[in-house]
Amino acid sequence: MGMRRTPDRVKIILVGKQLGYEKRDRNGGEKVDFDCGFTKENRWFRYRVGAIILEDGCVLFAGNEQEDYLYSIGGGVHLGETAEDAVKREVYEETGVQYEIDRLAVIHENFFDENTGTLKGLDCHEISLYFLMKPRGTQELQSNSYVYGVREQMHWIPTGQLDQYKAFPSFLKDYLGEDHPGIVHIITDDRKK
Repeated sequence: MGMRRTPDRVKIILVGKQLGYEKRDRNGGEKVDFDCGFTKENRWFRYRVGAIILEDGCVLFAGNEQEDYLYSIGGGVHLGETAEDAVKREVYEETGVQYEIDRLAVIHENFFDENTGTLKGLDCHEISLYFLMKPRGTQELQSNSYVYGVREQMHWIPTGQLDQYKAFPSFLKDYLGEDHPGIVHIITDDRKK
C-alpha cells in the first residue's frame, strides 16, 4: 500500500477555497473555514442551511448595506458539519442567541442568475435545508454579525406583510401562509432564459 502524500499548507488552503471545506494543515497550523460549495467558470454552487425564526407573528430576516434585499438567517455548511449543527452555528453567529431546532421544514433547490453584488455574472445553484426554530417568546437579539466586512442588520417582518419587501427566499411569503406538518420540497428557478 502506498503512502498518501499530504499537500503542503498553501495547497490545502487553495484546495479548500475551491472545494469549500474546513481543514487544518498537517502541522497543526491555523484552521481555515470554508463553506461547502465551489465556483467553476461562470457557475456557482453552494450547500446552505436557513432558519425560519418566528416570533409574535413576525419572521426574522437579515440585511446589509451592500445588498438591496433581505435574506434568511443562515449560511453555508462546512464540510463535515451536519446541517443541524450548521443552522445552530449560523443562527448564533447572526443573532447572538442560541435558538433550538423544532424540525426540518423545507428542502429548497434554488436556481438564479445574479446581476449585482458578490455573485454578479454567475449562474447560481443552491441547495438549502430550512429549519423551523423553536420560538423563545421574545424578539430581543444580541446581533453583532458581519458579512463581507459589512455589519448585518436584523429585521422582524410581519408575516402578512412579506409581499411588501424584497426578501429571499421568495417562497416564504406563500409557505408561511399555510400549514405544513411535514417537510416540503420547493424548486425555484429565477434564471433569465
